[in-house]
Amino acid sequence: MLGMLLGKISIFYQGVVMKKHIWINALALTVSLTGVGMVTAQDQQKTQDQLKTQDQLRDQERIYAHELMTDAERAAYRERIRNAKTTQERERIREEHRVQMDARAKERGVVIMHGGPGAMGGMGGAGGGAGGRN
Repeated sequence: MLGMLLGKISIFYQGVVMKKHIWINALALTVSLTGVGMVTAQDQQKTQDQLKTQDQLRDQERIYAHELMTDAERAAYRERIRNAKTTQERERIREEHRVQMDARAKERGVVIMHGGPGAMGGMGGAGGGAGGRN
């Protein structure tokens, strides 16, 4: 009888030890997956930062007087250009923008740094733009 009792205790103890190992393994897996999630979040932030840098570089090349605009203004300008139905409408938007930015620059006492051929300012405008797509 004592042997049977010791056997049952031994089986019970082994079960407890097994469950403990399962919980430890589950905890280790959870911790490692959390680490993967953190890496993914870091990768996402890095990607977002890279995209923002690319947007800024694109703006410098393509939006006349981009340096005088806020992020929201640049986004709104891009949206207006994107939604324009015709080339003439895009040119009108660019010309209005150029006039507004020239006035803003004069008001602030700054000189607009005109970009190269990619700068937007309308056909033959002060931006040296070729009137290309935005």
